[in-house]
Amino acid sequence: MDIIHHLQISRQKILTFQKLISARCYRNTLQSSKAKASWCNNEHTELYRQKTCSKHFNSSPYKVEGNQWITQRRIGASLNNYPQCGNLPSCVPMIGGISLKLPGQLHSHCYRPIHTSARLNILLPPHVWLLIKPVQKLFAIILGRSVRKWWKSLPSNKRQMFKENLKQNKWKLIASITSLGIVFILFYCTHLEESPITGRSRLLLFKKEHYNFLTTMEYENLIEEYKDIMLPKEDPRYQLVQKIVDHLIACNGDLPEVSKMEWVVHVVEKSEINAAVMQNGQIFVFTGMLNAVADTHQLSFILAHELAHAVLDHTAEMGSVTHFLDFLLLISLALIWALCPMDSLAIVGQWIHSKLKEYMFDRPYSRSLESEADRVGLQLAAKACVDVRASSVFWKQMEFSENFGGLPRTPEWLSTHPAHENRADQLDRLMPEALKLREMCNCPALPLPDPRIIFDQSVKVFLKSSGGQ
Repeated sequence: MDIIHHLQISRQKILTFQKLISARCYRNTLQSSKAKASWCNNEHTELYRQKTCSKHFNSSPYKVEGNQWITQRRIGASLNNYPQCGNLPSCVPMIGGISLKLPGQLHSHCYRPIHTSARLNILLPPHVWLLIKPVQKLFAIILGRSVRKWWKSLPSNKRQMFKENLKQNKWKLIASITSLGIVFILFYCTHLEESPITGRSRLLLFKKEHYNFLTTMEYENLIEEYKDIMLPKEDPRYQLVQKIVDHLIACNGDLPEVSKMEWVVHVVEKSEINAAVMQNGQIFVFTGMLNAVADTHQLSFILAHELAHAVLDHTAEMGSVTHFLDFLLLISLALIWALCPMDSLAIVGQWIHSKLKEYMFDRPYSRSLESEADRVGLQLAAKACVDVRASSVFWKQMEFSENFGGLPRTPEWLSTHPAHENRADQLDRLMPEALKLREMCNCPALPLPDPRIIFDQSVKVFLKSSGGQ
């Protein structure tokens, strides 16, 4: 039997079994009057207290007939218009007529204040540094090449005198180099900032607002590129993504980085398995990602992961570190052009220099940011009452597809993202913390059996059946 056909059968078994064990939609009970009053006095929801809380607790836009939720709300209205103390239906229509669960309630009353750091206004905007960077490299190359030509033009006796002069003043030279190093260290230490949510110290020369110019240019280019394949707002796939995004944002409104941003959804008809969130809140999701996920819980985690990148200002952080490192490595670039005897060798040395920087720093640093986004995205999803166990299942599915679907596989050390297997393992290690956070948010109990167990069993069945042929 064809491998892809086996994979489709296994996936259908998973979906069928999940629908059997969660055939009815959960209706979450309202909190006690005391809990409602306590929540409505929360500092993050004070604006809703007079106008929305009491009104919405007394009248719900949903009614129940049997085990199905029937909405009385106007079709096409935005979920974001709902008061944050309201209920959401736990089932929504999915692509192809399959009914998949929307994660739990809004549960905005589970808000937990998370410490975030203050922002600093530092240096020039990044697009200015992008213009300066080629000039810096050219200066380093010209300087190094000039030093090499000057050294070659010196007579042997003057070379000897220069070396002896260096020996006599070696302590002055060491002091100068040390002073320069101290300046770099002081600059680095004085521009450290605490990352939101995780509290990690990081170099941040820029902030989100500094990227407005570059982000606007990138956004306009994407809109121009995808204008003919954008899904309309009436498309069920667009509406699904919009509902999930609204749900995640509403449940994480205690974060200033979430509540102050204007988030806009774009769904692109493209087979690539990808999703991205720009620094200005523009969310792009390819339909290939919608086809790759098994349910809305997996899609919710993917979107939470992308939101986490924006919340944590990873674009600004990566740009800051890259610009600082490039400036620091100008010295080594100048040395390459000064010490290599020929220009051709210097060009090779410069290429090796750039590749070493890329594979020894840039890509590992990018993988660490991806891991951090997984961790924070898991927290955002947990606060939204998503079945966070589906997060590791998604990456196991991706790993399985690569291994048995004939897809090309890039070694982790060559990639900007962690390997699928390692991402799944990391999420499983973080799962107890996420489940505890979910419980603190008074989310409904998760159904059994665990989807991770279901997937592992389905893979075993597939391997057994395919191996027996």
